Amino acid sequence: MITAGNQEKTTTGGRVFALSAQDTAQTPALYRMAPLELKELKEQLQELLELGFIRPSVSPWGAPVLFVKKKDTTMRLCIDYRELNKITIRNRHPLPRIDDLFDQLQGAKCFSKIDLMSGYHQLKIKDSDISKSAFRTCYGHYEFVVMPFGLTNAPTVFMDLMNRVFHDCLDEFVIVFIDDILVYSRSKEEHEEHLRTILGILLKKKLYAKFSKCDFWLEKVSFLGHVV
Repeated sequence: MITAGNQEKTTTGGRVFALSAQDTAQTPALYRMAPLELKELKEQLQELLELGFIRPSVSPWGAPVLFVKKKDTTMRLCIDYRELNKITIRNRHPLPRIDDLFDQLQGAKCFSKIDLMSGYHQLKIKDSDISKSAFRTCYGHYEFVVMPFGLTNAPTVFMDLMNRVFHDCLDEFVIVFIDDILVYSRSKEEHEEHLRTILGILLKKKLYAKFSKCDFWLEKVSFLGHVV
């Protein structure tokens, strides 16, 4: 499913993320923020609340937050889950080797790149683990009800989901690395069929792509830092 413009509430389609960590609450000190960062923090918190991604919390847990400037100069809100990650039981699901993925592209002449919208946020956190996702700000104490960025197991859990979602198409005409999807074909005729298949799967599984970050019908593509 493709969406354009601003984010909107996404359904998790019954997918659940378990946060397996020791029950020892961590509450590191808050970080200082500049006035511009505080203004941005207030706005982003309101947006996350309206999207239904976070809610007010009374959890004994509470990670600090900070901002990281993105390439386009906008600021990304980051939750510093390092203390939580130290006591998290690691998921050992392997990420694919990038060189193995690119071996599959030999002979391909047509490409489309699909970027999932708020990919991690499309998985709901297990109810009993929501309190561990809590974070603290000067504007209040909140917790995520969907999987946030920054958790040590988030990439492997999402990779496992993508492998199951696209199982029948992997090694045939799609490669996936976490939330980056590349559809490849030997001809335009094949590519039309392959795109219909992949978009149909996304629709069926209630996964959402952000149109502004997708590129279709490319003869050359930059993917995972490589130009093909």
